[in-house]
Amino acid sequence: MREFDYQRAHDVAGAVALLGADPDTRYLGGGTNLVDLMKTGVERPARLVDIRELPLDEIETTPEGGLRIGATVTNGDLAAHPEVRRRYPALAQAVLAGASGQLRNMATVGGNLLQRTRCGYFTDVTQPCNKRVPGSGCPAIQGEHHNHAILGASDHCVAVHPSDMAVALTAFDAVVLFETAEGPGQVPLADFYLPVGDTPHRETALPPGALITGVTLPPAPVAARSRYRKVRERASYAFAIGSLAAALDVRDGVVRDVRLALGAVASRPWRAAAAERVLTGAPATAETYAAAANAELAAARPLPHNGYKVDLVRNLVVAVLTELAEETAR
Repeated sequence: MREFDYQRAHDVAGAVALLGADPDTRYLGGGTNLVDLMKTGVERPARLVDIRELPLDEIETTPEGGLRIGATVTNGDLAAHPEVRRRYPALAQAVLAGASGQLRNMATVGGNLLQRTRCGYFTDVTQPCNKRVPGSGCPAIQGEHHNHAILGASDHCVAVHPSDMAVALTAFDAVVLFETAEGPGQVPLADFYLPVGDTPHRETALPPGALITGVTLPPAPVAARSRYRKVRERASYAFAIGSLAAALDVRDGVVRDVRLALGAVASRPWRAAAAERVLTGAPATAETYAAAANAELAAARPLPHNGYKVDLVRNLVVAVLTELAEETAR
């Protein structure tokens, strides 16, 4: 591991000033991803700025009736918060599905959003990887890719984003708040993660030196009837091979409102907008749910060893929406 300096920030402005636009400095929250990458040599910061003492660890109701979640709120506190569990149960479920209790008690909301892919070629510094070394190639396309992207990938990268939490936040139109030397800013989570294109090393729309200060969730009555379902290769904690955050409002047998976001199928949480359009105003039936999934999956471009994800996602959408509709009818 490269030697590094360590400094502790005591206020937001001080943290931003310490980082500046220095590409060799990183913010340190829980460190559950960053420190692992430092140990393997993927990340080699010259300095860490510890932000855990910043006053960003609260979950508050907004004047509009949504929630504001501070960037240093731990995943454990997020999942346990009564308003999160009541208003956005899929978000609490996603966080609980994401890691063990020990990791949840360390990991932070801001760090979760910025965690990097677990693609084996990315985490192995002896291998080429366009995300780690731009222009070096993407060996996953011809190599091991059974858990890689089927949507939104390119010839330059087929890795998937690992976050469960971000999938649920995407379904509920979350907005990321940040601070820079020029002042505060915000970006919808739908625009936060950049398309892969030919620059997979550019992962987010955050300005250089920006510090994530929180996430806001707008009021969404439909979110109270929501669920997060994660499919993984073992029962213990593992990254998803496919996941779904879904919320559904059915009245008189017709879908009045729906939110869908997919995980482990693209380089970013995938808002299933095409499926939502098919569902809205349509009969709440298994046939409609399957047609909606097919509309979303029409853009899928699976590789030789991950085509199973197409059927997996279709079955996941049908199963979860069926469950939600049955619960609504009770």
